[in-house]
Amino acid sequence: MSLSDADRAAVAVLRASVLKLSRRLRNQRADETLSPTQLSVLTILVARGAMTPGELARHEKVQPPSMTRVIAGLEERGLVRRDPHPEDRRQITVTATEPAAEVVAESRRLGNAWLAAHLEALTEEELAALRAAVPVLERLAQL
Repeated sequence: MSLSDADRAAVAVLRASVLKLSRRLRNQRADETLSPTQLSVLTILVARGAMTPGELARHEKVQPPSMTRVIAGLEERGLVRRDPHPEDRRQITVTATEPAAEVVAESRRLGNAWLAAHLEALTEEELAALRAAVPVLERLAQL
């Protein structure tokens, strides 16, 4: 399918809007001392369970040495623990701790509350359009 000029213009506006909204939501976190990358790593670990540093680096699209530093900082704060890999003793797995799960849950709550408060400014027609767009945005995020 070929995009029209109007579609290309909409793409530019959508990209800028999604980036701005994402940035604003990322700022709604329970622990302001955590970097967005640290919070992202915790969110992944809470959702998916233990992972190797290499798996985390690939998921976050960073180099392994960078992920090693992120993990070390989180471990120092008691938010993750390192354990021997169950199948390969040359590796380790990284697991989120209970305090990490609490930080992730509170950050989600804050982000949801921020977004809900801002949705109140929309008209019913805008809310209906947003509800209709949610499945499309989810599909785009999965591509």
